[in-house]
Amino acid sequence: MTERVLIVDDHPLTRDALSALLVQQGFDVVGEAEDGAAAITVAAELQPDIVLLDLTMPGMDGLTALPKIRESAPTSEIVVLTASDAEENLLAAIRAGASGYLLKTEPPEQIAAFLRGVARGDAALSGGVARRLLERVRDGGRLSGVPEEVTRVLSAREVEVLLLLDEHLGTDEIAQRLFISEHTVRSHVKSLLKKLGVSSRREALERLESARAA
Repeated sequence: MTERVLIVDDHPLTRDALSALLVQQGFDVVGEAEDGAAAITVAAELQPDIVLLDLTMPGMDGLTALPKIRESAPTSEIVVLTASDAEENLLAAIRAGASGYLLKTEPPEQIAAFLRGVARGDAALSGGVARRLLERVRDGGRLSGVPEEVTRVLSAREVEVLLLLDEHLGTDEIAQRLFISEHTVRSHVKSLLKKLGVSSRREALERLESARAA
């Protein structure tokens, strides 16, 4: 199935280059927008599979637009593509529901590969960004009661999903809480079960509780 992509960037040359790249890589670029306000409107109309969103734009910026795009196109996966590797932007984007945070310095083929992963329910983080986020999650995990044994093997989003499972939330409730699709939640659950070496959600929670007690 061909993924339908909306490109949001204020530079026409960047939009043209990304569109050409993605079409060459087999994506269907269904629309473009030059700022956050336009992105909300276009996303609501087109309901794309993926929104590729720049952060720094005149008018409404990407961080402001991101949660509004999630509301207007709730099944769309939003991937930030930016020149900024500032930690505050990274964390704000993830809290707002972004499925990925990529730097514009990534090789074109890698950007395409990340987007294919997002379409399958994976997270997409540029290497340096992923390392910083993992460190942040590990530190936060110690403070919030998630043992390092768990944060060491799970991604940031998988830790979030596990904690919500621990709150006895269902797939639909987790999807709403994290502003992601139910398909993505199920993908994260499947991945975290495999990484923890268990076969059910109950066993995953037992593993979490055992690690806390250790």
